[in-house]
Amino acid sequence: MSPSDRANPSPPPPARAAVVLLSGGLDSATTLAIARSQGYASHAIAFDYGQRHRHELEAARRVADHLDAASFRVFPLNIGIFGGSALTDPAIEVPKDRDEGSKGADIPVTYVPARNLVFLSIALGLAEVIGAHDLFIGVNEIDYSGYPDCRPEFIASFQQTANLATRAGVEQNGFTIHTPLIGMSKDEIVAEGTRLGVDYGLTHSCYDPVVRGAEAFACGRCDSCHLRRAGFRKAGVPDPTRYAP
Repeated sequence: MSPSDRANPSPPPPARAAVVLLSGGLDSATTLAIARSQGYASHAIAFDYGQRHRHELEAARRVADHLDAASFRVFPLNIGIFGGSALTDPAIEVPKDRDEGSKGADIPVTYVPARNLVFLSIALGLAEVIGAHDLFIGVNEIDYSGYPDCRPEFIASFQQTANLATRAGVEQNGFTIHTPLIGMSKDEIVAEGTRLGVDYGLTHSCYDPVVRGAEAFACGRCDSCHLRRAGFRKAGVPDPTRYAP
């Protein structure tokens, strides 16, 4: 290397772009941290879909800033207009304190019809526009509530569809859907995120938060709260969640 080369080094190559679905919860925050650790310029996207736990959107914004996302977008999408889920229909109660035997036995009322299918489709459109060929989503098939759109079979099928239905895919420059948490337990996810420096105090997981003024406290009783609490306990990591008294 010549002295002039040392004085004027070549700029590093630009980071490969990826689109990361970011709800503001524990899993998606860990997924964003993993994408960052792998060197991606991560474009985070959240969805305002009529969910009762809209406080997660502010959590998503905080997490995106904390983990240096390349960009952050909130996509307005009112899935709630057709109801069918306790997360979008105030007339349907969020189940509380379910016993372990009932979890996973049936698809719960907190399932939002076609949610991940819709979210991934929109994320795919964004990816094609910005020239990204990698999408990250924090689905998990071990510690989850029984949602069909969190299974590896769905992800594999969507990736195939994505590469059939897009210009990039047809031109043989297709997409990869990354699911780094798919086979991890909740405590393994907490441990990995902690290793990567995720501040879980910024995240929000509760399906039915208790709102007092401008603050939202986790109910501590929904499936999501139970899974989150158990994950921290099993990982031996202090739980920063603010639960309602």
